[in-house]
Amino acid sequence: MKNGDVKSGKSPLKVKDLIGATQLSALAVTQVSHIAEGVHQAIWSSFGVKGGKAPHTTGGITGLVYKSIRGTTAVLSKGAVSLLNALPLQTVVEGEESPKRANLMAVLNGVIGDQLQQTHNPFATPMTLRLNGELIDLSHANSTEALFSRLSSTGGKILLMVHGLCRNDLHWQQQHEGRLVNHGETVSQACGYQPIYLRYNSGLPVYANGRQLAEMLERLHEHWPESIADLTVLAHSMGGLVIRSACYHAEQCGMKWQRCLKHIIFLGTPHHGAPLELIGSWLHRSLLHTPFTAPFSRLAKLRSAGITDLRYGTVLEEEWHGEDRFHHRSDACRAVALPTGVNCLNVAATTASKASTLAKRLVGDGLVPLNSALGYHDLAEKAQPFEDCHHHTFYSMNHLALLSRPEVGERLVDWLGAANDFLNE
Repeated sequence: MKNGDVKSGKSPLKVKDLIGATQLSALAVTQVSHIAEGVHQAIWSSFGVKGGKAPHTTGGITGLVYKSIRGTTAVLSKGAVSLLNALPLQTVVEGEESPKRANLMAVLNGVIGDQLQQTHNPFATPMTLRLNGELIDLSHANSTEALFSRLSSTGGKILLMVHGLCRNDLHWQQQHEGRLVNHGETVSQACGYQPIYLRYNSGLPVYANGRQLAEMLERLHEHWPESIADLTVLAHSMGGLVIRSACYHAEQCGMKWQRCLKHIIFLGTPHHGAPLELIGSWLHRSLLHTPFTAPFSRLAKLRSAGITDLRYGTVLEEEWHGEDRFHHRSDACRAVALPTGVNCLNVAATTASKASTLAKRLVGDGLVPLNSALGYHDLAEKAQPFEDCHHHTFYSMNHLALLSRPEVGERLVDWLGAANDFLNE
């Protein structure tokens, strides 16, 4: 058994997993106690009994009991974490992580990733770049040089793969009718790129991931073994918002990597938002309508900042400045221009079988409306950044099928080939 591992059935359970699970359990107990107390007070209020100072709290001995539950939970959680931290931790090798665990962490981070980071939970996913399945550690020059030394020259052409919400870099590997499909590999082999895969905490605000990605790409630009001539980005869903935010940050800070950026391909990106987040916002408001359901609004408020950014496709920090992200508001997002001189392609899908007004406005890929994915908007100033974009729509296809259908990869190869030919003329 490895140092720092605890036996648990067939596979070892790492100490950091126990720490993460302990902190999550404490969070669950705390939230449930708040809900229970809120319902308790709603019942008392119907009989005219006053509650505590804060909304949805009880007073007197009952209030002390609920506070004691939360206080005891916090003390026990901190004690358990301290005890576990005293154990010898196993240095985790990225290759040892199973796909099942990686996928679970991706979903967990997408849903409550901001809270995981705020509480320093080890389940919080750090932003990393991966090359040929290996972690690119830009903080250690020796390991980076060793990794880069095994590469064949691609003429300085890099394809950056950016996943979406509740996903990770492994989700680019899909199966369709028994055939392995990876658009990154398809494009790289056909167009001569070196694919690099990003993994990040999709529950963080889009602007936070965008800023971190911009800084990481600047370090990659400094350490890459040859001059980068062509940086192309293939982004799925939320990933498109993240790279747009990264481009904005890079331009504001005058970063060098943006000069190498030649193409961005957006796959099902909710440029103007997705209705599922609007439903979450509506549910939150609906629960507040009666004192008996109001305590349950805490559940709706557990959704991450990354999810609430999908309401209108928010990419800038200033959009939420001084605002409660859970409060309902109209779309006040500022139109952010796409990077100058970069060829952009919006690829959208719709479950509709053919083009129609209904398909454009209401029917989308199951998660993202067609108009949002194509950058169309009723307000001219919001649609303007996408006027020079190339567009392609796949019919009878859903959001996740954009990753698994071979014809999507073939279309990307055709478009990139034509775009590169045009640039080389």
